[in-house]
Amino acid sequence: MNDKELLRDAMRVLKETSRTFYIPITFLQKELKTAVATAYLMMRAIDEIEDNEHAEVTNELKYAMLTDVSTLLKEETFNEEKYLEILHPVKEFLPEVTLRLADWIRLIPTGAEQIVKNATREMAEGMGKWSKSNFQVRTKEDLDEYTYYVAGLVGVMLSELWEWNAGIKTDRDLAIGYGRGLQLVNILRNQQEDMTERGVSFVPEGWTRNDLFAYAEENLEKADLYMKDIHKRSILLFCRLPLALAHKTLKAMKNGKEKMTREEVESTVKEVQAE
Repeated sequence: MNDKELLRDAMRVLKETSRTFYIPITFLQKELKTAVATAYLMMRAIDEIEDNEHAEVTNELKYAMLTDVSTLLKEETFNEEKYLEILHPVKEFLPEVTLRLADWIRLIPTGAEQIVKNATREMAEGMGKWSKSNFQVRTKEDLDEYTYYVAGLVGVMLSELWEWNAGIKTDRDLAIGYGRGLQLVNILRNQQEDMTERGVSFVPEGWTRNDLFAYAEENLEKADLYMKDIHKRSILLFCRLPLALAHKTLKAMKNGKEKMTREEVESTVKEVQAE
């Protein structure tokens, strides 16, 4: 494929992988849209290794693979052959988005390469560490560290992309809070499933579900403050939709619902676009 065809195919994979993020990414313009789309695909590629539930993909193997991938991402030129060698033992259990990491790297716009690759490298390193420890969160510090690696650093990366493309400067701590807040809502939503299916709890010892709700709200408040530094409409729309969905999902769960309905999600998308 040429780059134009590859970008079109990347957007197909993005849409199939996550409609939640596909929609806000389409709000962005030109190079920034491509940069964020490829960043999402790269990080999803890493996440699919960390989150893999096949028995053959053990936590020790996840650690080794993610650590090796993190090392590869330090190189100026990504070695696709070496990458596929790393994945080879469990290739059949991995999705398209993971197998095609080299394609997503090829699409990163000029000037954004190090921002996206460095963030993905740090995520791979952190996820590898947490895979090795079987994702056992015991303290608030553990929860902070885990949510930083899987989401907070995404907020930092996005802020660096905003500055690169649009000259927008934001607060790093608030950017981490933005990503961490979204992740905490996911943790609350999947709390029972994580324990039942994976034997994993992301809730610190001694914490109640209400404590987790309070911590999610604290970080979503940081996310709300983060938005005040963003004045470009397309970027504001991008940030606003996931945040609006997180606020409403948290409210639904506090009212005893498992999640928002499809109709509520569609209504929220329309509300954000109309603002």
